Amino acid sequence: MKPTLYFLRSSEQKILTDMLHYAMRLDDVNKSLSDIPKLTIYSEFYGYTSKDLGLYALVDNQLAGAVWIRRLNADHGSNGYIDENTPILNIAVLPEFRGNGIGSLMIEQLFIEAGALYDQISLSVVDDSPAVHFYERQGFVRHDNGTAEQSFVDGKSVITLIKKLQKAEIVRPSDGYDPRRWMD
Repeated sequence: MKPTLYFLRSSEQKILTDMLHYAMRLDDVNKSLSDIPKLTIYSEFYGYTSKDLGLYALVDNQLAGAVWIRRLNADHGSNGYIDENTPILNIAVLPEFRGNGIGSLMIEQLFIEAGALYDQISLSVVDDSPAVHFYERQGFVRHDNGTAEQSFVDGKSVITLIKKLQKAEIVRPSDGYDPRRWMD
């Protein structure tokens, strides 16, 4: 199962909306995005500014997951907010594709791409989630912002994690790509 990564464009808003459902654990609590309008800050109008960057993964021409960052401001009241120069990360892998390294592949490539633009990224995660260990393996560290945050989804306690990014030459999986063999 080898995924192919693609940049997430503003015209692919549906991918973001579909993936936000899984990134925010809505499938676990039997809710939809319309139940929690506050969550739209993470996807609405994605790609309309240079503040947004994301990737998605296809496996056998089927959407498997997505990872994206957005620079928000304090007025948005988002979980994981540090400052206006630190974008907030969201990631989702569809349940049938989990455990195959797709999340790691996407997030590692995002770190490379984001390192050309930002010094760090942040995210929020439910404090007792197994995902905390995934993020710590990816180099995220806990950030104490002095306030206790609650999940918009179910009110559980969330923590904020930060990842310092390295400035490096961008090497993309598509380097050496032959446009005559589109989607092979």
